[in-house]
Amino acid sequence: MSKSLSPALSSTLNGSCQAIAPQRIIRAEQSLSQCADLIQPYGQRPLVVGGEHSLAVLQPYLTEVSGLELSVAHYGDDCSEASLKTLGGAVTRHQADVIVGVGGGKALDAAKLLAHRHHCPVITIPTSAATCAAWTALSNVYSDAGAFQYDVGLPRCPDLLILDYEVIQTAPQRTLMAGIGDALAKWYEASVSSGHSQETLTIAAVQQARVLRDILLQKSATAIAQPGGDEWRQVVDATVLMAGVVGGLGGAQCRTVAAHAVHNGLTHLSPTRSSLHGEKVAYGILVQLRLEELLQNNHLATQSRHQLLKFYREIGLPMTLADLGMEDVSLKHLQTAAQVACQPDSDIHHLPFTVTPEQLMAAMVSTTSPMADSGVIPGSPSAEVCP
Repeated sequence: MSKSLSPALSSTLNGSCQAIAPQRIIRAEQSLSQCADLIQPYGQRPLVVGGEHSLAVLQPYLTEVSGLELSVAHYGDDCSEASLKTLGGAVTRHQADVIVGVGGGKALDAAKLLAHRHHCPVITIPTSAATCAAWTALSNVYSDAGAFQYDVGLPRCPDLLILDYEVIQTAPQRTLMAGIGDALAKWYEASVSSGHSQETLTIAAVQQARVLRDILLQKSATAIAQPGGDEWRQVVDATVLMAGVVGGLGGAQCRTVAAHAVHNGLTHLSPTRSSLHGEKVAYGILVQLRLEELLQNNHLATQSRHQLLKFYREIGLPMTLADLGMEDVSLKHLQTAAQVACQPDSDIHHLPFTVTPEQLMAAMVSTTSPMADSGVIPGSPSAEVCP
């Protein structure tokens, strides 16, 4: 049975240990029909962690599991410390020897972090293509109200990833669009933070991010129009698997930048609870490009932003705060999000220039602006944007 890297060993190797990929990946239609056989090599007492919807999707497969002492636990609404404490009690009571995470990003993050803390193997089963969380050695932790708190780098990727296309196809179409937005950010963030790196694996990660972007720009519209088709599968693989490859190869050196920082800030505003992670990140890419325009007079960023706006319109990704359901957000609340995004430890500081909350607010309200060179932005909370 596979075991997690011990805390002592992980701390010894802290400076050199890089988690690149799951030990094993199963991807096929109806792969979950072999659920018991796939889980058994990792443990005999699995604890299945997921949300109500995802657990309901998995239930037909779980009823057919024999030979395992299986228990199910609901992770709640967020991967929070309170939720993890409750789940930890379920691990102890069940004497679980393997954690099976089922669902979207937050459920899978909770399962991965739970397995790490209890020294168990972890199996991830994504039920949508909304994120690459099924692949990565990372968990994001939120407050009980859904506000981003911090992320935790894990010493290893999941032991097994099961991607069942039949299950993925049951998810709302919106989740795939969100996954496209999240995966697109790999290029726009990695090229800024790590595009000049001379490290071999970082170079590989950045180039993979570029290929990932091209696949998504070329195939997403067809994938959305034809669920279950060949291009749909390719886009699912891109959002769940290939996006994970970029993070695995690049590691901490291939960083998130402003797009995810904007997401993190927006999670502190209650209206964005209705929007998905990848939707906020997609909007954040436009904000990042707008910052590059305003503060660096970067004409390539202008071209990239307009290319993305056309693409977003085509597939339905959010382009403005209004598209995220925040058309009535107050200046005070927007300032709160900008301040969170600009905290000293924020990923936004991986940009090659300094950004203030006021400058970020100006970019956030002008993502569709045709103006690239002027410091005056229609509708801006600040009349001037100072480079």
